[in-house]
Amino acid sequence: MNKTIRRASVFCLLLVLALLVRVTWVQAYQGQALADDKNNRRNLIGQYENPLGNIIVGGEAITGSTKTGGKDFGYKRTYTNGPLYAPITGYSSQAFGTSMLEGVYKNILNGSDSRLKTMMDMLTNKRAAPGNVLTTIDPDVQKAAYDALQGKQGAAVAIDPSTGRILGVVNNPSYDPGRITGANDEDAWKELSADKGKAMENVALRKPQAPGSTFKLVTLAAAIENGLVSSIDQNTSVPGDYTIPGTRTKLKSEVSDEMCNNVSPRTALKLSCNNVFADFAHRLGQDKMRAMAEKLGFNTQIDTPVRTNPPSKYPSKKMSVDQVAQTGIGQFDVQATPLQMAMVTAAIENGGKLVAPHMVSEVTDAGGNVLESFKDPKTQQVMSEKTASMLRDAMRTVATEGGGKSARVPGAEVGGKTGTAQRGVNNSLPPLAWFTSYGKADGKQIAVAVVIENSDTDRSEIGGGRLAAPIAQKMMEAWLKK
Repeated sequence: MNKTIRRASVFCLLLVLALLVRVTWVQAYQGQALADDKNNRRNLIGQYENPLGNIIVGGEAITGSTKTGGKDFGYKRTYTNGPLYAPITGYSSQAFGTSMLEGVYKNILNGSDSRLKTMMDMLTNKRAAPGNVLTTIDPDVQKAAYDALQGKQGAAVAIDPSTGRILGVVNNPSYDPGRITGANDEDAWKELSADKGKAMENVALRKPQAPGSTFKLVTLAAAIENGLVSSIDQNTSVPGDYTIPGTRTKLKSEVSDEMCNNVSPRTALKLSCNNVFADFAHRLGQDKMRAMAEKLGFNTQIDTPVRTNPPSKYPSKKMSVDQVAQTGIGQFDVQATPLQMAMVTAAIENGGKLVAPHMVSEVTDAGGNVLESFKDPKTQQVMSEKTASMLRDAMRTVATEGGGKSARVPGAEVGGKTGTAQRGVNNSLPPLAWFTSYGKADGKQIAVAVVIENSDTDRSEIGGGRLAAPIAQKMMEAWLKK
């Protein structure tokens, strides 16, 4: 063999060895990472190769799967009453991914979660039978809120205060997630995105906004807990003609200055006297106000397990004295979701104990074996029972004598708080109408929060008691009268 052939042979042998080393590296070392890569289309095809597991409400599946007849994807997701449950289920789309519970439990629902695999699945590397997600949502509460919100833009949340179970999460406008589950649903996606995604916006969980006077419950809780208020019937000495500290600006309320002059906390809550709660916040200071808000869930991402992102907010950045005073009435930079305000009311109703809110009770495999359980959620004593009792007493006055009368449920104890929050530069946008309340009867409890962003009501008539309270009433009645 001459020298040229020998050199060529050695060079070819080195190439073969290099190829073998590279193949071994890719298959043995990088193989699993490549197989699990999100851009690996085989994984997406595998997710929809078989029917998906289901999301369950009230013992009934509100999701399903149907054959596509296509080459790549064997099945696609279907939804029962899609717009009704969209804030809970989210969507499972071959083209646009997943969201809400469909996203949180994607691997359970498509069978790729390792906890689902049997011994035979492991030996054959076969995708396991999918599991199911059982929710805490009550179909009657959900439907009552959905129907009551028609014709309005807004959202509502209901919680069982004693267990933390979320009974209802509703947005309006909503959308049908079944329209975007296929691989070729770009037109439907564009249509839903045309209104800046409002139909797909989860206002109930993920859009903190100024809570207005409903935040006065937090302010009053802080005032009682810190010894500023010892009786809800003792006059406060706060003048009705009140100037915001650090400014020359008069702070007005919905009623006259005379009606809010030197009133008790009970009367101040009933009439929603801004002067009293602004003064409480000013005297307490930013740190004590923030501490109370954070105990109730502000400034914290809450996993329900759908995450509240961004979280509700009480400002942590140093504020001026006038800004602190404004936070006492739920303005300046205070922001809350309906879930957050329902949590505030739930803690008040539950003797000062805040139970972690959750919308899933169990996650199971195909055989019904429990993989995750939420039946023992975290509980914190966020205020004393005495404070909670005083707040409930004042809230009952709002529901019986004040702006919350339209929330009353026959045969039930109901307490509430109205709110009307300014928004936009120089109050240029229609105000937000809020209402939060609790109801109890025959051993059952419920806490509700509702926000109305837009309605066909004249601006001068927009108020939480007029627009939001009747929706809360329907939700409470659906639970208490079951």
